[in-house]
Amino acid sequence: MEPPNGFWDGVLRRLEGQLPRHALEAWIEPLEPRWSKGELSLRAPGTLCRDRVEAQYRGALARALEAELGRAQAFEISTAEAGEARAGAHPEPQTQSQAAEGEVAPPRKSGPDMRVVPERRGPPLRQQSFRRGFDSFLVSESNALAREASLALAQGRQSGLSPLCLVAGTGLGKTHLARALVAEARTNGRARPLYASAERFTTDFTSSLHRKETAGFKRRFREECDLLVLEDLQFLAGKRWTQLELFHTIEHLQSLGTPVVITADRLPREIDKLDERLVSQIASGLVAEIEPPDAELRRRILRARASGAGIRVPDKCLERLATAVEGSVRDLEGVFTQLVATASLLKRPIDSELTEGALRKVGGAALDPVSRHTVQSVLQVVTSFFGVRAADLRSRSRKRSVLEPRQLAMYFCHRLTDASLAEIGRAFDREHSSVRYAVDTVERSMLTRATLRYRVEELASRLRENEGGAGSA
Repeated sequence: MEPPNGFWDGVLRRLEGQLPRHALEAWIEPLEPRWSKGELSLRAPGTLCRDRVEAQYRGALARALEAELGRAQAFEISTAEAGEARAGAHPEPQTQSQAAEGEVAPPRKSGPDMRVVPERRGPPLRQQSFRRGFDSFLVSESNALAREASLALAQGRQSGLSPLCLVAGTGLGKTHLARALVAEARTNGRARPLYASAERFTTDFTSSLHRKETAGFKRRFREECDLLVLEDLQFLAGKRWTQLELFHTIEHLQSLGTPVVITADRLPREIDKLDERLVSQIASGLVAEIEPPDAELRRRILRARASGAGIRVPDKCLERLATAVEGSVRDLEGVFTQLVATASLLKRPIDSELTEGALRKVGGAALDPVSRHTVQSVLQVVTSFFGVRAADLRSRSRKRSVLEPRQLAMYFCHRLTDASLAEIGRAFDREHSSVRYAVDTVERSMLTRATLRYRVEELASRLRENEGGAGSA
């Protein structure tokens, strides 16, 4: 028997109070439920997602399914068939040389050395469902312009805002707004929105050049969509040919009246090696920055999280978190998750002692948003602490003596520097997806491994002591 319509949204709502938001967004939301003859298959966009869900989240999924359907439901976790990966899924990684140098130039001739790269593409976003809308995006002065501009564009009230560029650091809500915009646009008559990362745009473009099938790429990004949302513009830094293609894509879409939305972790003019024509083109629309949440917004976020999870948190504990954590929304939710998980595991009510413990265990990163650390200064502290070389962290070694220092170095680079995931990845000869995996691994492991929590706290202390000289590193 197949379930009622909307059952998957119900499952996701049940998981919201059980899993950290970053885990829900990265691993659970990309799953696509498929029913066949009463059997349920959860289709993951790739093997990495499939394996992670199988290893870490199968139990939580089974419990949420049973609660939503009123019965135990067997299910398998599989990968999408070739050519059916979603547009928002992470593509196969480029080689490090491609990531560092940008991309290939358009081929001028064919020959025996011409490598044919299988095209990696997904169907238009109309087959994708983004759950979190504008109603779950809490507003304050720090993000009001970005929210109102996104809603107006989605509802077709302000076509002159395009291209709309949402600028924010990690964890401040630009992806939430971008996805909410897509969902809202669909309810307002735009049936063919296309949502992709700048990395996906680059990968598909490079692939089309190798295959000499650029017409299909141009058709998908210029003709087959009635809204284009492109995430992480900073990924295009130094990629001259991809920047040129994006410039002409935006120009074509603008001529058709098709809205364009771009997100970035810094202002376009501050992105290194970004073509002036592209910068000027983006500036012709609206650039809306999202600032870190103020104290009042932090209070509202915490109350909403506690209410959604059905957890009672004393007002004095909420106030302590709201005033102590001045970083991103993700920082705030990370501390909250730490607090709730600790209370649940120890079977204790949330109190001031647990709250202070949660604040200590985040490593101090969320408590000091204005950090002067660089990737190199973090590397110096981490390598000294573990007695390893920076070259070891850049190697392919999977030995525990190297793997843990590497993951912790990536974690603190992400927490304490202004570097993007791609920039951190290049420092370690890795892709940005490896950095995201390392950060997620450290955050999850801190909940259960006391030795790791000690190392995080000790490293955080040393990094704070070393911060005075970080700027010269």
